[in-house]
Amino acid sequence: MNVATSLTGFDFDEIDRISREDLAAIVNKIDDERIYAEDIMRAYGKAGAYGTHVGGLDGNVDLSSAVLSMARTSEECLSTGFCVWCQDTLAWYISSSDNEFLKTEILPKVVKGDALGGTGMSNPMKAMGEIEKMRLKGTKVEGGYTVKGLLPWVSNLVDDGYFGTMFHVDVEGEETPKRVMAIFHAGWEGIKLKLDHEFVAMGGTATCNVQCRDVFVPDEYILGDPAMDFVKRIRPGFTILQCGMAAGIIKNCIDLIKQVEAPLGHVNQYLDKQASDLEAEYDALVGEVLELCKTPYDLSDDFYIRVLKARLAGGELAMEAAHWAQLHMGARGYVTHGAAQRRLREAYFVGIVTPATKHLKMLIAQMES
Repeated sequence: MNVATSLTGFDFDEIDRISREDLAAIVNKIDDERIYAEDIMRAYGKAGAYGTHVGGLDGNVDLSSAVLSMARTSEECLSTGFCVWCQDTLAWYISSSDNEFLKTEILPKVVKGDALGGTGMSNPMKAMGEIEKMRLKGTKVEGGYTVKGLLPWVSNLVDDGYFGTMFHVDVEGEETPKRVMAIFHAGWEGIKLKLDHEFVAMGGTATCNVQCRDVFVPDEYILGDPAMDFVKRIRPGFTILQCGMAAGIIKNCIDLIKQVEAPLGHVNQYLDKQASDLEAEYDALVGEVLELCKTPYDLSDDFYIRVLKARLAGGELAMEAAHWAQLHMGARGYVTHGAAQRRLREAYFVGIVTPATKHLKMLIAQMES
């Protein structure tokens, strides 16, 4: 059964309208006041934005509509585009699992935007790459696990939301702890959320520090135990989906450059990069990403290297496009509510969000060697 088809219709025209009218009208408020656009996030769910990529494990899954919807949001506001990625990724975890309870009880609410949430995998991904230590530790108990620790930076998270993450479990007789991946509910006893808004941009993303004090995680919420086979299953889609954020901000930066061609083109022509140069790179990137979207469950190393390279190219082009948009727009883009300076701050997030540019380069080097 295709969950997306059975649960909600996909209406890109409505997603475009929400982005163009509702989101664009409050983007400065999101940036200045760090307001989380919860109503817009739920409206995207009603328009089917979160359900096009959750068809199951039969291979008949295409991430293209999810990426393009996220890109349309990110054209206006990367904070909200990132929240769309969080919501999409939460749905991706559940739909990619063998857990029928989660697919039946939680996934429909996530797809429709009735339940919001995201991914607490930044720390676990860095831990798997030996960049930092795993923050959450679990202990096996009857019917599930108890988990404790502090998980930094889980985004798109409200009090009744969900998030996917991973914890370590010591195994008797084994030197290396096993890793378990599960869905958590923010309202469970022992979980405390604290908003973290100490960023130069992206403050309107409902990003929380999550404190877990002996939180009971029932077996019904486990995605992978042990987790590594499941992680290999979901990591291509996880990474491909992020390209929607990059595509959206790149396109908007190209549009900003075009906006000032008439008044400033006589001097901007001397800058090294023009809209046409960036557009050619953008078209090539989007073409590659949409091709990768067709087979997100390809688990071959060659495919995953292509995915990592596309994600790396997207982040680098986003930062480059924002750089040139700022220079083309000049002072008019450098004022408090100037679009170019906001896009420049947002674009660097694409370069540092997990997997960050340096993390991607490390993974590519390791896999190619």
